[in-house]
Amino acid sequence: MSNAERAGDEGISLLSNLSKEELIRIIVDDAKNWLAHDGLWFQAIEQRYGMDVAVDADTEAWRYFTVIEAKRIMERLGMKSGGGIPALVECLKHRFYARLNLQECIEVTDTRVVFRMLDCRVQSARKRKGLPDHPCKSVGIVEYSEFAKTIDPRIITRCIACPPDLHPEEFWCAWEFTIQE
Repeated sequence: MSNAERAGDEGISLLSNLSKEELIRIIVDDAKNWLAHDGLWFQAIEQRYGMDVAVDADTEAWRYFTVIEAKRIMERLGMKSGGGIPALVECLKHRFYARLNLQECIEVTDTRVVFRMLDCRVQSARKRKGLPDHPCKSVGIVEYSEFAKTIDPRIITRCIACPPDLHPEEFWCAWEFTIQE
């Protein structure tokens, strides 16, 4: 066994002795750490090369990360690709964002769902600081489309609204997912 494998086993062993409440705190804290790193990475690229380059780099990172995330969620849940809208709705509940943001799925049928981000940690922080909305639509199109296609290649993703689009106060972004049978 390599040192890396032993170190991983030691970390898992430490987790196995924690209470449910402690594990939940760790999961939420890990999600916050991930988001902080994502934001700092983006800001570093933006400061050095400008917003357009940062958004382009972020889009490419999300093109790959969202597929990895979807596959790991499906594996954890024992799902195979092709589960349709019900599988997508379930997988959306297990994303990193779901531990930090307030989100909902509405108008759920076997062939359609609308997903809305009611409170986005990134956008809310910008609002508190008096900054304009982060223009994440181009990244979101790739992120949500690739996530959904990984869950089921038949799923079509449409952006309803996402900054820089105007959006109502009750949500930051909204996405429609459909399957045409």
